[in-house]
Amino acid sequence: MTYCVGLKIDRGLVFMSDTRTNAGIDSISTFRKMHLWEKPGERVVVLMSAGNLATTQAVVSLLDERMKAVKDRTPTLLATLSMFQTARLVGDTVKEVIASSTPEGERADSYFNASFILGGQIRGSEPRLFMIYPEGNFIESTDDTPFFQVGETKYGKPIIIRAYDRAMSFAETVKLLMISFDSTLKSNLSVGLPLDLLFYEKDSFRVALNKRIGHDDPYYRTVSDGWSNALKLAFKSLPDFPD
Repeated sequence: MTYCVGLKIDRGLVFMSDTRTNAGIDSISTFRKMHLWEKPGERVVVLMSAGNLATTQAVVSLLDERMKAVKDRTPTLLATLSMFQTARLVGDTVKEVIASSTPEGERADSYFNASFILGGQIRGSEPRLFMIYPEGNFIESTDDTPFFQVGETKYGKPIIIRAYDRAMSFAETVKLLMISFDSTLKSNLSVGLPLDLLFYEKDSFRVALNKRIGHDDPYYRTVSDGWSNALKLAFKSLPDFPD
């Protein structure tokens, strides 16, 4: 399983993903689910994935390979004219990979499915955030829907809905996502550390922070323990049910 979140604030875009792809009694696998492409001064593109690992790796590999053979594929990920065109390119690649992997008669929502969160900025336009579905179609974030999740979403969503504010600082946004991921990690063993965190500041056309957060990260431990204690105190402060 997977948990990834892409969130839009006034200052830019914040991305966080876990790295666990398999969790059994004697088998735990870790793979990066966040991928970054940059052309300094012109664009930053971030892609996070959830679903069948072979499918997601094939999509990323194709996007990479076609940037090395530009004559065979135009435009490439670093040559699209807008983030909308970038989303279309990724969506078409998803459809291509799933079609080549899926036996005839099966649908995209079968074993080979994969979903993606795409975000970034190309010079001349605003930062944009998209959710790309296994069928290759996609939607864009709005003021009403300022964040997207893929994977195991239900445990971490309530805190984001309750506490999100588009005027939040980067530090506040990371704290919010840490709590969201900590709630998910404690509820589902198929989502696990380490976490990947990336912050893109609007109009900078460079990544401000790209960091991996492990079990021993002091800030993560502080937030995790502090949130648990705060929930216990909040619970105790509520009135008991009247007899």
